[in-house]
Amino acid sequence: MLNAASLTTEQKDNLVSALKSVMGDTYALYVKTHGYHWNVTGPRFKSLHDLFMEQYTELWTALDEIAERIRAIGAFAPGSTEAILANATIKPDNSEPDAEAMIENLASGHDMLSATLKKALDVADEIGDDVTVDLFTQRMTVSQKTAWMLRSSI
Repeated sequence: MLNAASLTTEQKDNLVSALKSVMGDTYALYVKTHGYHWNVTGPRFKSLHDLFMEQYTELWTALDEIAERIRAIGAFAPGSTEAILANATIKPDNSEPDAEAMIENLASGHDMLSATLKKALDVADEIGDDVTVDLFTQRMTVSQKTAWMLRSSI
């Protein structure tokens, strides 16, 4: 059974880097989703406002799980917005998109998060860290389902 003490320094560094990448993209998508929740308008306001709230709440919960996994491995979890977003590939949206563009932007964000998760999963799998593989698999399942649900509403 793999535990933090059995990891080499290189394995630990690679695993923590993968977790921080997932954390960065999860946080970036959380912020984007929460912003869209605040700013969505139009005839579908209520349903999208509620949907986005469900999604950002789920992403927030995931951030805690990811940070706790980093700690369980024996590393320090990033604790500032700047440190977390330094590892993100998902970029903020400073525009003022309409509801349809918000939906597509979030679906694309979940696609990007799924790609980050797949790369991170491969790192964890190569090391033999079944717990982190499971975490990443669960996160990929949620992200892919969310992208599908968002696109189904367009």
